Amino acid sequence: MQKAVTTPPSVSYKPLWLVVLSAGTIVGIAMGLRQVAGLYLTPMTQDLGIGREPFSNAMALANLIWGIGAVFAGMVADRYGAGRVIVTGALATMIGNYLMYAAQSGTDLLWAGLFLGIGVSGTGITSLVGAVGRAAPPDKRLAAIASLGMAGGIGGFVAFPYTHLLMDVAGWKMSLLLLVATCAIMIPLALPLSGKPAATTGVGDDQSLLDAIKEAFTHRSYILLVIGFFVCGFHLALYGVHLPAFVADKGLDNSVAVIALTMVGLANLAGTYIAGQSGRFVEKRLGLSLIYFGRAIVFLGLLVLPITPVTIIGISIALGFLWLSTVPLTSGLVATFFGTRWMSMLFGVVFLSHQLGSFTGLRLAGYLYDMTKSYDTMWWISVGLGLFAAAVHYPIKERPVERLSAPPVAAPA
Repeated sequence: MQKAVTTPPSVSYKPLWLVVLSAGTIVGIAMGLRQVAGLYLTPMTQDLGIGREPFSNAMALANLIWGIGAVFAGMVADRYGAGRVIVTGALATMIGNYLMYAAQSGTDLLWAGLFLGIGVSGTGITSLVGAVGRAAPPDKRLAAIASLGMAGGIGGFVAFPYTHLLMDVAGWKMSLLLLVATCAIMIPLALPLSGKPAATTGVGDDQSLLDAIKEAFTHRSYILLVIGFFVCGFHLALYGVHLPAFVADKGLDNSVAVIALTMVGLANLAGTYIAGQSGRFVEKRLGLSLIYFGRAIVFLGLLVLPITPVTIIGISIALGFLWLSTVPLTSGLVATFFGTRWMSMLFGVVFLSHQLGSFTGLRLAGYLYDMTKSYDTMWWISVGLGLFAAAVHYPIKERPVERLSAPPVAAPA
């Protein structure tokens, strides 16, 4: 008689709460400081005597490098552990902020953008999602990953008033040096996430890197996920970087943008938490379609509603609710499709599309604004892309590949 061999899921030898706390704090710092870049657009361009396009190009480059770097950072984290990736990313972020402090031209800002992109590729959600996904059992995985998105929201909630205060007290240049010191906090937090990932023995877990890439790029639903996440990056980068300038153009006080972007971070906590829980009751693909449709409606508000402090803050709250709620659902689908062996790398590929969207949004926004002196075209494009993404996610089939659904191997009694 033969007996089916059941293999336990991979076991993390570090407490899940410690992994989530360390990873969440790192993501909060990295994502929070990334989101405050827009606060520097007006003072930097005025003091350096340059248009908005060079600054926007530098931030676009940072987002593009972040996306490219996320794929390689994910490969290293999946194979050797996230610790060394985090330390490298933290050091690169410190260099990038220093180069912004020392910048004298648009070219100098491009170098800053390069290092900032490398930095966040090693300290953002993409490099840590695999470590958290492997540490959590399947029934807690989506909620654990959602905690990273919530941490990013907390980071934004804290980073905007924190950076605004530093700029008011010390000036925009000196505040960048203080942010360099803030980034150093991430280095010791890498310790609980260091070490090579434990070998797994589940069905299909011996897959090679090349096989994982081949499987992913012949998977129709994964390709749709990659295409749809482009829109997420377009929306987030555009709004986060250009909202302060948009608010100033409308004659509103700078504090309105600070409050609005802070509320994005706060609302993101609720939205990401709900998204992390919703996967147990609603198909992830449907959740994503609803999120992108909701974003289209929110961006339409910037075109049809009167622009007042109340409407800007209200729109920001609504968009914040839909901000990083895409992350647990998108990364959860990657884990559903392919398992967690190469999760950071495969989510990194999806995230590269996100950052191509960020690059496109920022590059286009700087160009169109300097040409038309208006953001209306960008808001219309954002509405159209939201509807497109809602349609793209709907036909996704939410099931694992055959490799993972194969029957257990039978062993002699």
